Amino acid sequence: MARRLVREKALQTLYQYEMNPGMRERVVAKEADELKPQVSPDDLSFFKRLTEGVIRHQEKLDEVIQGYLRNDWTISRLPSLDRIILRMALVELVFEEEIPYGVTLNEAVDLAKTFSTEESRKFINGVLASMVKEMETIRKSFAGEDA
Repeated sequence: MARRLVREKALQTLYQYEMNPGMRERVVAKEADELKPQVSPDDLSFFKRLTEGVIRHQEKLDEVIQGYLRNDWTISRLPSLDRIILRMALVELVFEEEIPYGVTLNEAVDLAKTFSTEESRKFINGVLASMVKEMETIRKSFAGEDA
């Protein structure tokens, strides 16, 4: 349950980060401080790796995600929450190797169910399922980079 809370908080934090450019410097630190009393040190570290990984690798993440979009969709046309959920899941898939792919996919779909739409849930599941089939290749494209 703690990891679910961490993922929800990461989604909310990254949404704030994207929507409030003037507050970007403080958003992640502020949210981490609020989360700290609610979770273990390991879960707090996961929160930081997840949020900072999305921020640090956003351009590369978007490039990879774009390669799995169909029907003339572009990353910029996706709803913000869906884009952030996909980025977070991809950071997990690439950098958190101890987390089984199925767990990451289920958590991403649950985030979409909670914060987005039924169509988004299906869309995110499809995109991530396609990525998982080529995860070794995707991981190699991030070789040498830290979360």
